[in-house]
Amino acid sequence: MPRTALRHARRLIAAAVLGSLLAGCGGTAETADDDGKDTGARTGLKVEPIESAREIKDVKGVRVATDKAPRRVVCLVAICDDMLIELGLTPAATNNALLAHEDFLGKKKAAKVPVIPGGFIAPEVEAVLSHKPDLVIGLTDTHGKLAPALKGATTFWPVQPDDWQDSVAYLRDLAALTGRTEEGEKAERTFRAKLAAAEKKPSELTSLIIYGSDENFGVATPGTDVAAGLFPKISRYPWKSRGVEGSYSLEEILARDVDVLFVETLSFGEDDGKLSEKLAKNPLWGRIPAVRNGDVHEVDSEVWAKGRGTRSLGVVLDEATAALR
Repeated sequence: MPRTALRHARRLIAAAVLGSLLAGCGGTAETADDDGKDTGARTGLKVEPIESAREIKDVKGVRVATDKAPRRVVCLVAICDDMLIELGLTPAATNNALLAHEDFLGKKKAAKVPVIPGGFIAPEVEAVLSHKPDLVIGLTDTHGKLAPALKGATTFWPVQPDDWQDSVAYLRDLAALTGRTEEGEKAERTFRAKLAAAEKKPSELTSLIIYGSDENFGVATPGTDVAAGLFPKISRYPWKSRGVEGSYSLEEILARDVDVLFVETLSFGEDDGKLSEKLAKNPLWGRIPAVRNGDVHEVDSEVWAKGRGTRSLGVVLDEATAALR
């Protein structure tokens, strides 16, 4: 796959700029040193009460108002499915595969949730409205163009999470709109506790998340990838955004002595194999410490790359900390 196509695909499932900080929920600014260690304040455990509301102003300044607590929510982006499951709700329809993961609904129950035709990039408006949604949640830079077609028929909420603080903020706002305030507080509390626990015993190992479908792979970096933003807290993660979505070479990765490697295989059409298996054809691959030591972990891209909600990020923390011990 050409690098430009890979960059475009990744932008559809990961944010592109450093996000705003969560106000009023204990979020703090975080930085990393040259070795990729987190040098910011520790994650706070305090969870502010959530109050039900008919209108919210989200972390990006978007105002969302509903006449009643929404119950029929159509998800055009996976963080929507993630939040609904955290709140004890199920999407009226979706266009992604996150729900099939065992930590969500599982394959059997997920199969009962209607799928919006057109895929992630071009969901069919008629199909969305056929489910009579009270609320439609999509990704700002992908689904914002649908807003005019949905206006007057339902409420559209464009979201764009850049870091875990954004993810928590969006969860709190949806909890307020749906009236599922206790569930929202519980989910936030669970995630904060898990992240704080992982921070207490950070690994000295150097880790890396790569993604792609072939040798033109990319590297997930804090500031452009929500899951990657957790890694300076739990390991050495000396991989910084270059200002644009870009790829690293195996030579660069070899030079950093990566101890643990997480691989997100992104499929475009039919599944044609794992990214790690394709990269194994390159002689440099076998010289990477993580490869030599058997510490290459193919992970579920639906959760790691696309999920971006507190439940998905909790799975990432569980899997990452287990591999980094």
